[in-house]
Amino acid sequence: MRSKIVLAAVAVASLFAFTLFHPIEARAGVHVNVGINLPALVFPAPPPVVVVPETYVYYAPDVNVDVLFYHGYWYRPYEGRWFRSGNYNGPWVHIVRDRVPGAVLHLPPDYRRARSAYKPVPYGQLRRNWRTWERERHWERAERRHERERREPRGREDRGWEERAHERGAHRGR
Repeated sequence: MRSKIVLAAVAVASLFAFTLFHPIEARAGVHVNVGINLPALVFPAPPPVVVVPETYVYYAPDVNVDVLFYHGYWYRPYEGRWFRSGNYNGPWVHIVRDRVPGAVLHLPPDYRRARSAYKPVPYGQLRRNWRTWERERHWERAERRHERERREPRGREDRGWEERAHERGAHRGR
Protein backbone atom coordinates (compact mmCIF):
# COMPACT_ATOMS: atom_id res chain seq x y z
CA MET A 1 0.00 0.00 0.00
CA ARG A 2 2.83 2.32 0.95
CA SER A 3 4.51 1.71 -2.44
CA LYS A 4 1.30 2.74 -4.26
CA ILE A 5 1.22 6.05 -2.38
CA VAL A 6 4.88 6.69 -3.15
CA LEU A 7 4.30 5.81 -6.81
CA ALA A 8 1.32 8.20 -7.01
CA ALA A 9 3.38 10.98 -5.35
CA VAL A 10 6.18 10.46 -7.87
CA ALA A 11 3.72 10.60 -10.76
CA VAL A 12 2.18 13.86 -9.49
CA ALA A 13 5.63 15.38 -8.91
CA SER A 14 6.75 14.35 -12.40
CA LEU A 15 3.67 15.90 -13.96
CA PHE A 16 4.22 19.10 -11.97
CA ALA A 17 7.88 19.24 -13.01
CA PHE A 18 6.98 18.60 -16.66
CA THR A 19 4.47 21.45 -16.73
CA LEU A 20 6.89 23.73 -14.89
CA PHE A 21 9.59 23.25 -17.54
CA HIS A 22 7.27 22.76 -20.53
CA PRO A 23 4.51 25.30 -20.13
CA ILE A 24 1.29 24.55 -21.98
CA GLU A 25 0.43 27.23 -24.48
CA ALA A 26 -2.67 29.10 -23.50
CA ARG A 27 -4.59 31.06 -26.04
CA ALA A 28 -7.08 33.73 -25.37
CA GLY A 29 -9.12 34.97 -28.24
CA VAL A 30 -11.68 37.59 -28.87
CA HIS A 31 -13.98 37.13 -31.83
CA VAL A 32 -15.76 40.16 -33.12
CA ASN A 33 -18.45 39.33 -35.60
CA VAL A 34 -19.22 42.42 -37.58
CA GLY A 35 -21.12 40.62 -40.26
CA ILE A 36 -23.87 41.19 -42.64
CA ASN A 37 -27.05 39.57 -41.52
CA LEU A 38 -28.18 37.36 -44.33
CA PRO A 39 -31.92 37.75 -44.82
CA ALA A 40 -33.80 34.57 -44.02
CA LEU A 41 -34.85 32.50 -46.97
CA VAL A 42 -37.28 29.73 -46.21
CA PHE A 43 -38.74 27.48 -48.82
CA PRO A 44 -42.08 25.83 -48.06
CA ALA A 45 -40.97 22.90 -50.24
CA PRO A 46 -37.78 21.93 -52.04
CA PRO A 47 -37.39 24.27 -55.01
CA PRO A 48 -37.25 23.00 -58.58
CA VAL A 49 -34.05 24.04 -60.32
CA VAL A 50 -32.84 24.75 -63.84
CA VAL A 51 -29.31 24.11 -65.08
CA VAL A 52 -27.46 27.14 -66.38
CA PRO A 53 -26.54 26.22 -69.98
CA GLU A 54 -22.94 25.05 -70.50
CA THR A 55 -22.42 24.61 -66.74
CA TYR A 56 -23.47 22.22 -64.04
CA VAL A 57 -24.66 25.05 -61.83
CA TYR A 58 -28.36 25.01 -61.04
CA TYR A 59 -30.57 27.88 -59.90
CA ALA A 60 -34.05 28.13 -58.46
CA PRO A 61 -36.02 30.09 -61.10
CA ASP A 62 -39.03 30.78 -58.88
CA VAL A 63 -36.97 32.55 -56.21
CA ASN A 64 -36.26 36.27 -56.53
CA VAL A 65 -32.69 35.99 -55.14
CA ASP A 66 -29.70 34.03 -56.37
CA VAL A 67 -29.73 30.57 -54.84
CA LEU A 68 -27.36 28.27 -56.68
CA PHE A 69 -26.64 24.55 -56.39
CA TYR A 70 -23.27 23.15 -57.39
CA HIS A 71 -21.46 19.94 -56.40
CA GLY A 72 -23.73 19.16 -53.48
CA TYR A 73 -23.80 22.63 -51.92
CA TRP A 74 -26.05 25.65 -52.15
CA TYR A 75 -24.45 29.08 -52.67
CA ARG A 76 -25.91 32.50 -52.05
CA PRO A 77 -24.30 35.85 -52.78
CA TYR A 78 -25.38 38.77 -50.64
CA GLU A 79 -23.94 42.29 -50.54
CA GLY A 80 -20.58 41.24 -51.95
CA ARG A 81 -20.22 38.21 -49.69
CA TRP A 82 -20.82 34.55 -50.33
CA PHE A 83 -22.65 32.05 -48.18
CA ARG A 84 -22.82 28.27 -48.47
CA SER A 85 -25.10 25.58 -47.11
CA GLY A 86 -25.59 21.86 -47.45
CA ASN A 87 -29.34 22.44 -47.57
CA TYR A 88 -31.51 24.81 -49.61
CA ASN A 89 -33.03 26.16 -46.35
CA GLY A 90 -29.67 26.74 -44.64
CA PRO A 91 -28.10 27.23 -42.23
CA TRP A 92 -25.94 29.56 -44.31
CA VAL A 93 -22.27 30.03 -43.44
CA HIS A 94 -20.12 32.87 -44.73
CA ILE A 95 -17.25 31.69 -46.92
CA VAL A 96 -14.41 33.67 -48.43
CA ARG A 97 -14.62 34.32 -52.13
CA ASP A 98 -11.65 32.00 -52.79
CA ARG A 99 -13.75 29.07 -51.55
CA VAL A 100 -16.56 29.71 -54.05
CA PRO A 101 -16.18 27.42 -57.11
CA GLY A 102 -15.23 29.19 -60.32
CA ALA A 103 -18.28 27.75 -62.10
CA VAL A 104 -20.50 29.60 -59.61
CA LEU A 105 -18.48 32.83 -59.61
CA HIS A 106 -18.27 33.13 -63.38
CA LEU A 107 -21.88 32.61 -64.41
CA PRO A 108 -23.04 34.85 -67.24
CA PRO A 109 -24.61 37.98 -65.72
CA ASP A 110 -27.86 37.35 -67.60
CA TYR A 111 -28.13 33.63 -66.76
CA ARG A 112 -31.62 34.17 -65.28
CA ARG A 113 -32.93 36.04 -68.31
CA ALA A 114 -31.39 33.77 -70.93
CA ARG A 115 -33.99 31.37 -72.21
CA SER A 116 -33.01 27.89 -71.22
CA ALA A 117 -33.83 24.90 -73.35
CA TYR A 118 -34.01 22.90 -70.15
CA LYS A 119 -37.09 22.34 -68.08
CA PRO A 120 -37.07 22.71 -64.30
CA VAL A 121 -35.85 19.63 -62.46
CA PRO A 122 -37.51 18.58 -59.19
CA TYR A 123 -35.10 18.91 -56.28
CA GLY A 124 -35.30 15.20 -55.44
CA GLN A 125 -34.05 14.29 -58.92
CA LEU A 126 -31.24 16.81 -58.64
CA ARG A 127 -30.14 15.49 -55.25
CA ARG A 128 -30.09 11.88 -56.51
CA ASN A 129 -28.56 12.49 -59.93
CA TRP A 130 -26.28 15.54 -60.02
CA ARG A 131 -23.07 13.47 -59.79
CA THR A 132 -24.16 11.05 -62.52
CA TRP A 133 -25.38 13.86 -64.75
CA GLU A 134 -22.06 15.63 -64.50
CA ARG A 135 -19.94 12.48 -64.93
CA GLU A 136 -21.95 11.35 -67.96
CA ARG A 137 -22.30 14.86 -69.43
CA HIS A 138 -26.08 14.60 -69.33
CA TRP A 139 -26.80 18.23 -70.27
CA GLU A 140 -24.45 18.24 -73.25
CA ARG A 141 -26.18 15.13 -74.58
CA ALA A 142 -29.57 16.75 -73.94
CA GLU A 143 -28.43 19.88 -75.80
CA ARG A 144 -27.27 17.82 -78.80
CA ARG A 145 -30.56 15.90 -78.77
CA HIS A 146 -32.50 19.17 -78.59
CA GLU A 147 -30.45 20.59 -81.47
CA ARG A 148 -31.12 17.48 -83.60
CA GLU A 149 -34.84 17.72 -82.90
CA ARG A 150 -34.82 21.38 -83.84
CA ARG A 151 -33.15 20.60 -87.18
CA GLU A 152 -35.37 17.56 -87.85
CA PRO A 153 -38.68 18.53 -86.28
CA ARG A 154 -40.62 15.50 -87.48
CA GLY A 155 -39.29 12.02 -87.11
CA ARG A 156 -40.50 9.12 -89.22
CA GLU A 157 -43.11 8.10 -86.64
CA ASP A 158 -44.55 11.63 -86.54
CA ARG A 159 -45.42 11.74 -90.20
CA GLY A 160 -48.98 11.09 -91.24
CA TRP A 161 -50.13 7.77 -92.65
CA GLU A 162 -50.42 9.33 -96.10
CA GLU A 163 -46.74 10.27 -96.16
CA ARG A 164 -45.72 6.81 -94.96
CA ALA A 165 -47.98 5.13 -97.53
CA HIS A 166 -46.62 7.35 -100.28
CA GLU A 167 -43.06 6.49 -99.22
CA ARG A 168 -43.86 2.76 -99.26
CA GLY A 169 -45.46 3.05 -102.70
CA ALA A 170 -42.54 5.05 -104.08
CA HIS A 171 -40.14 2.51 -102.65
CA ARG A 172 -42.01 -0.43 -104.26
CA GLY A 173 -42.19 1.28 -107.62
CA ARG A 174 -38.42 1.33 -108.01
